Amino acid sequence: MKDIILEIRKFILSRILGRKYYRTGKCNACGKCCTKIYVKHYKHVIQDEEEFKKLQFLHRFYTYLRVIDKDETGLVFECTNLDPLTHKCKIHKNRPGICRRYPQEELFSMGGALSDDCGYKMEPIIPFKEVLEKAERKKNKKFSFRLMK
Repeated sequence: MKDIILEIRKFILSRILGRKYYRTGKCNACGKCCTKIYVKHYKHVIQDEEEFKKLQFLHRFYTYLRVIDKDETGLVFECTNLDPLTHKCKIHKNRPGICRRYPQEELFSMGGALSDDCGYKMEPIIPFKEVLEKAERKKNKKFSFRLMK
């Protein structure tokens, strides 16, 4: 029964929702995810401070951020709600949805990574072994079809 539930979960996540990874683990409260971060708004990383100032009027989340740098990817932020001594969130119970959903798969599509001591891990929904086996079966099927001609 557990295998059937796992297969249904994999199907929904990968085929219906189009996801490649799911989150496991729990937060270790290291605070690294709240500093030196990029923020994606719609389909692009926030590039300039004028755009950022406009966004601060649109959504409460942006008011929690402070620009600390800029590089070729875009503006680099840190959250003002991170306590620098305890590395804990000052508004943890009322934190925005983006913080509650961290880490998301999109982090990897932007070239990001989790720190080594992060309690979260992003596990592939379909393990590489399964993907490779499927590709091999498909390749062998094509090859055997050619031999039959």
